[in-house]
Amino acid sequence: MMSVEHYQDRTLTCRDCGQDFTFTVGEQAFYASRGLTNLPGRCPDCRAARRSGGGSGQSDALRPRAEQFATTCASCGKPTTVPFVPREGRPVYCSECFRSQQPTGGSRRDDAHSYSYSGSSYESGHSRQRSGDRRNSRW
Repeated sequence: MMSVEHYQDRTLTCRDCGQDFTFTVGEQAFYASRGLTNLPGRCPDCRAARRSGGGSGQSDALRPRAEQFATTCASCGKPTTVPFVPREGRPVYCSECFRSQQPTGGSRRDDAHSYSYSGSSYESGHSRQRSGDRRNSRW
């Protein structure tokens, strides 16, 4: 690894916003310590925006949107668009009807499967309860 004295500040141009930014000696040393060999393509502001999920500056406006396909909601009959090709025999719902089809309570777990341990081999095989110990008793 090169010592810090061998680095010099470099001026680079951000690929997102087009502004010049300085790739400092300290940043270069940090990149080298991590084994990174490519120069940064984005300025610190655009890097921070990208990390925080804010997108990548001006290039978001240039990014093509997902293709939308017109269809009719299978529940309410209103026209709607979806980001996939509707298939024959498969219902497609508008946003409102789709939300009403989702399970309530915010749980994404498949409620058809019981995760209760009562009467299962887990309880009998792993619950080593002594007859006098009532802390974990079901009754």
